[in-house]
Amino acid sequence: MRHRYLMTGAGVLLTGAAALAASASAVSVASNGGQANATATATGNANATAWAGATNGGTAIANSQAIGQRRGQATSDAIAVADHGLALSNSRADARGTRGGRAVATSESVAGAIGGVAISNSVANARGSHGGTARSQSYSTALSRYGYANSDSRAVSRGLYGGRATSISDSLADTRGGVATSRVRSDSRAGYRATANADGYGVSVSGWRQNSSVRALAQTRANRFGTGQSRVTAIEVRP
Repeated sequence: MRHRYLMTGAGVLLTGAAALAASASAVSVASNGGQANATATATGNANATAWAGATNGGTAIANSQAIGQRRGQATSDAIAVADHGLALSNSRADARGTRGGRAVATSESVAGAIGGVAISNSVANARGSHGGTARSQSYSTALSRYGYANSDSRAVSRGLYGGRATSISDSLADTRGGVATSRVRSDSRAGYRATANADGYGVSVSGWRQNSSVRALAQTRANRFGTGQSRVTAIEVRP
């Protein structure tokens, strides 16, 4: 399972991966109770990244969306970090592959707050048909040292007419002051000689005054000679 912890100082470093037809990046930093908003949107073969950071009780909001076209491939990252403030991060990736094409959608959202609240959300959708391959991965991590961390992740893949669909969803919520919530969904469907795989995971860690909640759902649906396999893991730790 992938656990991603991000620590930033005064600045934010951005590295964008190469994209074939589109690329977008946005960075926003605020200090002394200010608000930082970063939004990135990419459509084509796509790649979008948005990073936001706020210090001294500020608010950091990062939104990223990537839509992959022409046989798919979309990557989206949104990261928000706040010091004694609120960190909100949202990411969405959507890709489709047809007629032997390959669709890959990867979405990752990380929100981290020190002495504040962190909320993270991530969605990835991929569809493959007519022998196409769809793979959709979604990761969401929310960290808060003093209280309330919320993490949400969803990965959906579809395989039709001999296509192959794979879904992986990963969600982690961590807190030291109390209350950590994690919700993971992974959905994969296959139709007519297609193959579907779905994974899950989870993990919600709390502490101090505790209260941890984890929900994980991984399901596959296969019909018309299709095959499906699903796995799910949920862990709750309240030290």
